Amino acid sequence: MSISGKILIKGEWLLGAGASFNAVNPCSAAKSTAVFRSADSDQVALAAIEAAKAFQSYSQLSDQKKANFLRTIGVELEKIRSQIVEWATWETALPEMRINGELGRTIGQLNMFAQLLDKGDWKRPVIDLAQPDRQPLPKPDIRLTQVPLGPVVVFAASNFPLAFSVAGGDTASALAAGCPVIVKAHSAHPGTSELVAGAILAALNECALPTGIFAMLHDDGRTVGTALVTDPSIKAVGFTGSISGGRALYNLAVSRAEPIPFYGELGSTNPVFLLPQALEQQAEQIAASFIAALMMGVGQFCTSPGILIAVKGQALDRLLSSLAEKTPTLPAATMLTAGICHSYQQLCEQRKAMPSLTVIACGESANADQSQAQVALLRVDAKDYLQQGKLEEEVFGPATLVVCCEDSAQLLAVAESLGGHLTAALFADTEDRELAAQLLPILQQRIGRILFDGYGTGVELSSAMSHGGPYPSSTASQSTSVGTRAIERFTRALCYQNTPDALLPIELQNANPNAIMRLVNDRWSSAAINSTTD
Repeated sequence: MSISGKILIKGEWLLGAGASFNAVNPCSAAKSTAVFRSADSDQVALAAIEAAKAFQSYSQLSDQKKANFLRTIGVELEKIRSQIVEWATWETALPEMRINGELGRTIGQLNMFAQLLDKGDWKRPVIDLAQPDRQPLPKPDIRLTQVPLGPVVVFAASNFPLAFSVAGGDTASALAAGCPVIVKAHSAHPGTSELVAGAILAALNECALPTGIFAMLHDDGRTVGTALVTDPSIKAVGFTGSISGGRALYNLAVSRAEPIPFYGELGSTNPVFLLPQALEQQAEQIAASFIAALMMGVGQFCTSPGILIAVKGQALDRLLSSLAEKTPTLPAATMLTAGICHSYQQLCEQRKAMPSLTVIACGESANADQSQAQVALLRVDAKDYLQQGKLEEEVFGPATLVVCCEDSAQLLAVAESLGGHLTAALFADTEDRELAAQLLPILQQRIGRILFDGYGTGVELSSAMSHGGPYPSSTASQSTSVGTRAIERFTRALCYQNTPDALLPIELQNANPNAIMRLVNDRWSSAAINSTTD
C-alpha cells in the first residue's frame, strides 16, 4: 500500500483542504516524499456528520458482529505488518523489535475486546422484577443496561505509534462499545497512521459495515483537534499527550453547550520508593534495574520512573555510587521528534542550573542534530524538594530526580506532597512492612497502579489493569485506558421500566438467549426468567 497523504472520511481517501506537511525522520531530519494535507473545518464537520449517521445503526449492532469487526481489523493489520514496521521505524526511530511488539499488542487489544463482546456480560445487566402486590405501592419492573455514548474522537499519541494511536486502545474500546471513531492522527507518524487507517477501512468493507463508523484526519497543529472536540455530534474524547495540550482540549470539552467526557492521559512522574531494608539489601541491583527501566523507549513511556525517593545513609550512598558509575557509559539515543528532544534538553538544562539540585551523572554526549538525548540523573534533598513543587512535574525523556530524605517521616511527607500519577513502585523487604503499611494509604489517594519490586513500564493487557490515576495523570481518575474496563468510558447507563419484553435489549429479555450472567433480584444468575412465576 502506497502512502497518499490523504485523509479518510466515509470510506473515501480525500485530499485534505488544509495546510501541508511532511513526515520527518528523527535521526536524519529527512522529510518524507509523501506530502500530507490537513483537514479543514468543513471536512471535520463532514466526518462528524457521517459518524453521527453511522451511530444509528452501529449502536444497534450485535456484540457478535462487533467482535468479528475487531478481529478483522487485526487480520488486516497483520497482512501489512512489514509495511507498518518499515514506516513506523522510519518515522519514530524506534527499533523494529519494539514496533513489531507494539503491533502485536495492538492486535491483542482488538482481540481482547472481541473476547469481551463474545462473553456478552460486559453491560452488567441488572433486573429487579415487578411486585404488583407490594404495599403501600406496587413495585415496577426495572432493568438496567449500558448503551454507547455516540461518536468518539481519539487523539493519537506521539510515543506509541500503534498501541495508543489509530487502532489503539481508545479506538478499540470505543468501537467495542458501539461508538463510531474519528481519529486525529499524530503528525509525528502520519504515514504509519494512514496504513493503519487503511486496514480499518478494509475491515469495514470485509464486514459490510457503514464506512462512516471510522474516519482519520491529519493536522500538524491544533486546528482540527479543536474543531473535533467542539463539534456537537461528538460525545466523548480519548487523549494521550501533554498536560498543556490536553488541558486546553479538556477545557473546550467541558465548556461546550453540552459538556462531554474527556478521557485524557496527561503527565506522570511515577515515583519509586526505596524503603530502607530493601535498599540495604539490593542497592546495586536496584541501580541496574532502574537504569534498564529508565532507558526503555528513551524514557518516553508514560510510566517511565521519574523520581526515586529514599532515606539517606550508607545504602543510598551505594545506590548513588552505582548510578554514577553506570550512567556515563549509557549511549545517547534518538527521541521521537526534534521538538520532543529540544523540550527535554531545555528542561534538563533548567534543572542542572538550579542551586538545590546536584548532577549525579549523565550519559554519553548527545548529537542534537540527530534528535538524541542523554540520560540525566540529579539529586535533591527532600527539604528543598518539598519547597519546589515544579520538581514533581514530568520531564519527558530519560531523566530522573533522586529525592534524599532525612528519615522515614520525611519520606512519608514527600509521598503526601505528591499529585496524581499513573504508577508508584515500592521496593520493600519484610522488615519494611510497617513503613509500607503507612505509605500505602497515602499513595492510594494519588496513584492509579501501585506495584512492588518493579517499575511501571510494561502495562499488562489484563481485565484487572488500571491505567489512569488522579489529575494530572488523567482527567478522569475513575477510568482506565487499558484493560477491558476501558470500554466503560464510552457507555452510559440506561434504565427500562415496565417495558414489554419484546422491546427490551437482548441482554434484558426474560429468555436470556445468550445465557449471560445477570443480577436478578440481587442474585447472580444466567437462567431465563419465567415471567409467570418469577
